[in-house]
Amino acid sequence: MDRNEVTLVGRLSAKPEERPMPSGDTLTKWRIIVRRRPRARRGGLVDTIQCVTFDPEVAAAVTRMAPREGMEVRGALRCRIYGPPVAKSWRYEVEVHSVVLVPAALPSDPESIAEQLPVSETPEDLASAPPRPVTYLAAVG
Repeated sequence: MDRNEVTLVGRLSAKPEERPMPSGDTLTKWRIIVRRRPRARRGGLVDTIQCVTFDPEVAAAVTRMAPREGMEVRGALRCRIYGPPVAKSWRYEVEVHSVVLVPAALPSDPESIAEQLPVSETPEDLASAPPRPVTYLAAVG
């Protein structure tokens, strides 16, 4: 069975931007800063990953957060293709369906934070389990 699930734990890089779409929906986008593992430091110490959501509850939670505040986002990786056929541009982003504020009292490196989060199931457990309902979590603060 195919799966497209992403979980990122990091920090909000700057205030999110909102853009109204022709459909009437509002697109909210932001970047999350995620530290790399120490052994993978070639090319930089962090990754900044583009996140987007169309969900008003997730957007409200993210817009209440301050830059550099810790967060955990869950969603799916999306590839968007822009531009004319002769000069297409490909961009990858995480389409977020839930966000949780990570308290400042937790360590700032993702591995330490991950140790304090619930342990996920093994791939075999996930493949045999029925689909879980989407849960929207608002940021506290």
